[in-house]
Amino acid sequence: MEAYFDNSATTKCSEQVKEIMVRAFMEDYGNPSSLHRKGMEAEAYIRTARERISRTLKVSEKELIFTSGGTEADNLAIIGAAMANRRQGSHLITTRIEHPAVSGPMRFLEEQGCSVTWLSVDSQGRISLEELANAIRPDTVLVSMMYVNNEIGTVEPVEEAARIIREKNPAALFHVDAIQAYGKFVIHPKKIGIDLMSVSGHKIHGPKGAGFLFVKEKTKLKPILFGGGHQWGLRSGTENVPGIAGLGQAALEAYEEFPQKQAHLCRLRSLFLEGISELAGARVNGAAGAFTEDPAGTSAAPHIVSVSFDKVRSEVLLHALEERGIYVSAGSACSSNKPVVSETLKAIGLKGQQLSSTVRFSFSVFNKEEEIVYCIQTLKELLPMLSRYTRH
Repeated sequence: MEAYFDNSATTKCSEQVKEIMVRAFMEDYGNPSSLHRKGMEAEAYIRTARERISRTLKVSEKELIFTSGGTEADNLAIIGAAMANRRQGSHLITTRIEHPAVSGPMRFLEEQGCSVTWLSVDSQGRISLEELANAIRPDTVLVSMMYVNNEIGTVEPVEEAARIIREKNPAALFHVDAIQAYGKFVIHPKKIGIDLMSVSGHKIHGPKGAGFLFVKEKTKLKPILFGGGHQWGLRSGTENVPGIAGLGQAALEAYEEFPQKQAHLCRLRSLFLEGISELAGARVNGAAGAFTEDPAGTSAAPHIVSVSFDKVRSEVLLHALEERGIYVSAGSACSSNKPVVSETLKAIGLKGQQLSSTVRFSFSVFNKEEEIVYCIQTLKELLPMLSRYTRH
């Protein structure tokens, strides 16, 4: 049996996504800026994707900027907002558990003279709303945080954070990295109070190399790519029509029969956590470790579980599982294929051997309950053997 449990790294494209992309590659391959029929056919894919995505978010189609993925969307939101609002101030706020696509631009802006406040998190990976409130200043121009942590699955209190930002400094912008949340939760950014929101296609059974940034109307933003002035001057470059078409199709599918899909992911998570609880020396990290009842996954995302295994190195376990057809991650696969110490795991208090013995399991709607059972049974067989060969 094969069980792919690395869906937070990337997901398998759906059949419908593949089909629409092949059409855009092979039949309707025109440049969407061209005035002839081929160009108009290509532009139609972009219009359809805008309409589909905007409907899931309840936003205007003109509030969507297509990007090359989540990293570009995060960079455009953070650097673009900081540059556009320099007269207001140069203070930024983020958290210590952000993806490098957020922490990287923040460090870059620090080098350019901006001041950045890095919020701490508790043992479950949640920020302190009191610390956020105390950090907001008159010169704060942007607060950026993730909706769902990509390593441990903890859900941040974005609605409460938005309210605090509006109360303390209504001029400050609120950016949310929703790359692990879109498609897993119903998100209406305008209702919540989000000004900028990043999404990546390959996390929702769409293509790699395609994503979008929601930019609330009248939000001041400077482009970070310059050229032909595409997408209202905010993101120059000929649009990736096949990627955008696939992204739009994936967004449509993600929210079709959404309650059933979310319930399926919650069942998989509950079954997995039940099995993990039977394993000696296994510790679940983040909010999932405190999971009791929460069918909608409001404290922990329904698709991510981080587990530390006593006396077993994560890379050793990863490859042992791989030999049995089970694919997991030894951390975030988004930065590189080189092992690094996780800032998220350090921020929630893991130390020493725990940092090098943590594995992330992440599920999708394509996974089945029998795959969970197979994984747990395989862990029961492997862990006693692997722990005997670990250096102490």
